[in-house]
Amino acid sequence: MRVAKNSESNFLENNLRVIGGTWRGRKLKVPVGPGLRPTPNRVRETLFNWLQPVIEGARCLDLFAGSGMLGFEACSRGAEQVLMVENNLKTYQMLQTNITYLATQKITAIYQDSLHYLENSTSQPFHIIFLDPPFDSKLLLPIFQSLEQNHWVTHGSYIYIEESKKNGFSALPDTWVKFRSKQTGEVNYSLVYKEI
Repeated sequence: MRVAKNSESNFLENNLRVIGGTWRGRKLKVPVGPGLRPTPNRVRETLFNWLQPVIEGARCLDLFAGSGMLGFEACSRGAEQVLMVENNLKTYQMLQTNITYLATQKITAIYQDSLHYLENSTSQPFHIIFLDPPFDSKLLLPIFQSLEQNHWVTHGSYIYIEESKKNGFSALPDTWVKFRSKQTGEVNYSLVYKEI
């Protein structure tokens, strides 16, 4: 894909397509840079095939939103509400640009650290949570703990986890059950279900 350079901010950007649902084929601007790994089309297609029975009307939380493609895809496929949390200002601003472009009221982006957000905010539990932190961040285990302790998940919640294959699959909380998992390239990805 062609990479365009924004001369005002020296910020690299690219375009990715929404692959299913209402916005299928729509191109969205996404950031390009170290640590930013938009979920590949093939992985997104697999994930949303897994989520197809539960995505309609779901409330979704996209932590470490990055490109936001998981959240945008979820909304395109029928999610009722998507909350994106992103701690990089330029990336957050691009999320806002895409939300405006899609003219949707169903997606909200917040500029904040993901763990700080979980520990200092309140909300009803989410039906679906997307977790795709930087591979070298070691944030998954504290995020799991915060999701449980602060009641962001409940019985029936689904949690999507993307992590480095070289580190293996992370240990899950006792009440979470692995529903599906696959590997591709350097990535392990799995969908887990909160059983209790």
